[in-house]
Amino acid sequence: MIKGKHITVFLLVAVALSLLLAFSAGEFRLPGNDQGYEPPQPIAFSHRLHAGELEVPCLYCHSGARKSRNAGIPPAQLCMNCHKSVQAPFAQVRAEAAAAEKEKRKPGKIVSPELRKLYTALGLDDSLSKDPSVTPAPVAWRRVHNLPDFVYFDHRPHTGAGVACQACHGPVEAMERVRQHSTLTMGWCLDCHRGTPAAAAPGGGHSHVTTDCSRCHY
Repeated sequence: MIKGKHITVFLLVAVALSLLLAFSAGEFRLPGNDQGYEPPQPIAFSHRLHAGELEVPCLYCHSGARKSRNAGIPPAQLCMNCHKSVQAPFAQVRAEAAAAEKEKRKPGKIVSPELRKLYTALGLDDSLSKDPSVTPAPVAWRRVHNLPDFVYFDHRPHTGAGVACQACHGPVEAMERVRQHSTLTMGWCLDCHRGTPAAAAPGGGHSHVTTDCSRCHY
């Protein structure tokens, strides 16, 4: 009996210490809060390069955010608008061209290993011809931002009101790999709504964006 009590006390102390360490490290979070979630992706797509250095607009790839509830994942074919011509980092292409000139030969074709994954997903070989030995298959991207099933979120009114993508998703243009920047909790959403003026609220008289429960839960 005493032994059982000692085990119970030990477990309680262990749990308390774990919680204390989590609080002190700033890592404690309520269930469902995936802030900081940063899963590896099947293709190492760099948002820092595309959205940051190259300044590709978010809505060029995620055009669904303007016209549907979900922002959506861009189809692989969209990537080919650029990557049918750009097949490797410029520095590598330039280095190969310099080596070929020095060796008095034709530059060899360089294809980035990550872009080769894209071409494989489309059933293409390195020359961008159909590869009969490869069956095209969508890239299995891992979703980063998730909301509970009982929450209804629509991108359209937010993008339509001019809300910047970074307001919710953080500085994506500085992220090598996308992570969940905000908590996406109900309190976080309400703080934003309460602090955002309603330019033309239905019925008039509202000083901020609606906080009516039925707008997000129905």
